[in-house]
Amino acid sequence: MANLIDTAKAQMAKSVESTKENFSGIRTGRANPALLNGIVVEYYGAPTPLKAVATIGVPEPRTLSVTPFDPSQANAVEKALRDSDLGASPRRDGNVIHLTMPELTEERRKEYVKLAKSKAEDGKVAVRNIRRKTKETIDKAVKDGDMGEDEGDRLLKDLDKVTKATTDELDRLLEAKQKEIMEV
Repeated sequence: MANLIDTAKAQMAKSVESTKENFSGIRTGRANPALLNGIVVEYYGAPTPLKAVATIGVPEPRTLSVTPFDPSQANAVEKALRDSDLGASPRRDGNVIHLTMPELTEERRKEYVKLAKSKAEDGKVAVRNIRRKTKETIDKAVKDGDMGEDEGDRLLKDLDKVTKATTDELDRLLEAKQKEIMEV
């Protein structure tokens, strides 16, 4: 039954990774290729993720360069970037499209911190749900006689330790992201 804790730990680790991925999409003062993860390009009539049709580079701290694999699709890529909610206007230089990130205002930074907090809370909710399901499984096993009460109590203590460690890690990630966002 100890593998219940290992399974819960693995699921919680996935929640942490998902939260990290969500954080990477939140803008800071620096350009980050992850900002373009959600952008979809009409590529020959089919909606396609931007990273599947172009390479994304960071030539300067606040600039992203997007180079379509197929130069004939540069207009479609530019249109997708223009229509996105990034707040940056793309400019073309031949086949390369440059995206300069505007400076963040104090108000906008605070909005991004709120967004980061909500993403972190989503991660914590997922972790608590995993804990609840695992606890129900342990309680049922004890009730059905598949394990003793002592073993059930020990597993619950282990589960609480894993849950605490995971939520602490999410708090550390949030704190680091807040510092990154508020950095001028």
